[in-house]
Amino acid sequence: MPLTGAAAADLVELADPPTGARLLDVGTGTGVAAAAAKERLGAEGTVVAVDLAPNMLAVGARKRPGISFAAADAVDLPFLAATFDVVTANFLIALVTRYDTVLFDMIRVLKPGGRIALTWWGTGQDEYQKTWRALCEEAVGQEMLDDAVAGMMPWNDRFSERASFDETLRNAGLHPVRIEAREYRAQMSREDYLVHRSTSASGRFVRRMLGEDGWRRFMDRARAEYAERFPEQLNDFRDVLIAVGTKAADGLQQQDVQGAHRR
Repeated sequence: MPLTGAAAADLVELADPPTGARLLDVGTGTGVAAAAAKERLGAEGTVVAVDLAPNMLAVGARKRPGISFAAADAVDLPFLAATFDVVTANFLIALVTRYDTVLFDMIRVLKPGGRIALTWWGTGQDEYQKTWRALCEEAVGQEMLDDAVAGMMPWNDRFSERASFDETLRNAGLHPVRIEAREYRAQMSREDYLVHRSTSASGRFVRRMLGEDGWRRFMDRARAEYAERFPEQLNDFRDVLIAVGTKAADGLQQQDVQGAHRR
């Protein structure tokens, strides 16, 4: 999606990897952020991209030569300590079951003085999102939808708020922490927008609940609602938080994080 690609480019820019850096992109998908990193680092740098989804890794490896793709879990990264200068994760951190464990392992593989850079969606919602949400609630009920989305994005509230995002990274032992809020715009047709929403957490849940026949009726209802309310071409605005934290250069930080992790 254009929004995630634009945020990935800014994520790498704010991480500011040094010349010749080794960069790890966690939860890479098809390698959108990894590609932005490779473009910045060029032949002098090394980009490694990991994900649990083999089909996405296969697409990434085919489309993006020059990047090393590998299957790996964010909670158990298969790399030695202090291997990378920068670790990035684009729209991952609120999806994992244990964000503290994921942060711990990212910090473990990071060199002293290296940086972790993360993105997650902000809290702002435009009328397109509000309309989609209302349609989903109408189809399956608000309470059931809330529970389902919370199960798929368990830490959305923590990482969509700037203050709690900052606090979480500092509690993990990163310092300093810098967080920027940026707004992105994507122009797309109504149909492309609805196709995108159908793959969101709410869309996937509604589809499972309604079955294929019910889902077709739901999408017909959504198309009619959007055609009545919005023009053919949409300007979709989304708020994104980009956070960069630094691992202490003296090694004390990692000891603190390991102690917190054991507790």
